[in-house]
Amino acid sequence: MSLTDQTKMARQLASAQIISALRLRAEGVLIPLGALVAGFIAFSIFLVLLGKSPFEFFSLVWKGGFSSAFSWQNTLSRVAPLVFAALCVALPARLGLVVIGGEGAIVLGGLAAAVAGTALGGLPAVLGMPLMALAGMVLGGLWIGAIGALRIKRGVNETISSLLMAYIAIALFNHFVEGPFRDPASLNKPSTAPLADSLRVGDMPFIAAHWGVLAGVIACILCWVLIDRTTVGFAARIAGDNVRAAQIQGLPVAKLVIGFTALGGAFAGLAGYFEVAAVHGSANASLIAGYGYTGILVAFLARHNPLAILPVAILLGGIEASGGLIQRRMELPDATILVFEGMVFIIILLSEALYGKLGIFKTNAGGTR
Repeated sequence: MSLTDQTKMARQLASAQIISALRLRAEGVLIPLGALVAGFIAFSIFLVLLGKSPFEFFSLVWKGGFSSAFSWQNTLSRVAPLVFAALCVALPARLGLVVIGGEGAIVLGGLAAAVAGTALGGLPAVLGMPLMALAGMVLGGLWIGAIGALRIKRGVNETISSLLMAYIAIALFNHFVEGPFRDPASLNKPSTAPLADSLRVGDMPFIAAHWGVLAGVIACILCWVLIDRTTVGFAARIAGDNVRAAQIQGLPVAKLVIGFTALGGAFAGLAGYFEVAAVHGSANASLIAGYGYTGILVAFLARHNPLAILPVAILLGGIEASGGLIQRRMELPDATILVFEGMVFIIILLSEALYGKLGIFKTNAGGTR
């Protein structure tokens, strides 16, 4: 083979590799976007069957979630818990695990933060607030990390165990809030003792949103670096693709599974901290808001990419922020938004079968076409 032929073959191979990478990236954007549009269409048909206008619905979503500074405030107040809940799903997903119990880690993390805040009320904010956040993260990490341990040590399916443990966590939360940790002054709505003003998280300057939003942005960036730019993330991706191959290569699969699930749970617990310290001021039933379940949709729509989680969380946060307006204007029940999210989630799951089958930038042995 001549030097010219070798050079030509090398160029063809490089071109094929580039186009293959572009195809994968294009699919990672186009398929979730198409699934979202398909969800919009399916829900529009649902509204038509109810005798309601899809155009009015989506215009109210825009008005309630994105059209004004007040709308953005409502949207951004939901972004932080959605981001952290989505990370609780996305991190274990890199190891091939489907963990859907982030709601439990959120409520227990919020409870731990509230109890710690009551005990640390005399400390200055520079010490008290980090300790509250740490309490929430530790309990959330232990709770979800236990799911990874059950998977590794006993072979328990993580999807089922995480869902069951979410219900257990909510039951424990209600028990402690209505029992041992209840503030006697909370009559109609059982709550823990209110946090001292010095331990409350305020809003960022120039933005009507609390500091949890910025923490969520930083968390997404750090998780992206961990997964895509470190040897630990590389090992996790190998284990997610083929556990047997990872074990043969000597990778610490057990430590990776427990570590990534615990880290995801820690982020969910941090969401609980911000909900208590920035929004509610105490742990009460308002903490059980379903962010852990919506976070599943965020993670899947973002393809478990930490950098894509943030814009998806903003989109779904705006949709949820418009729920009250839609209920009043269109006389639809609260569950309407849940129906919409459920339709989108089902279509996203169905769209998984399309990856690698769209024929976008496909390559063959002779080059590209």
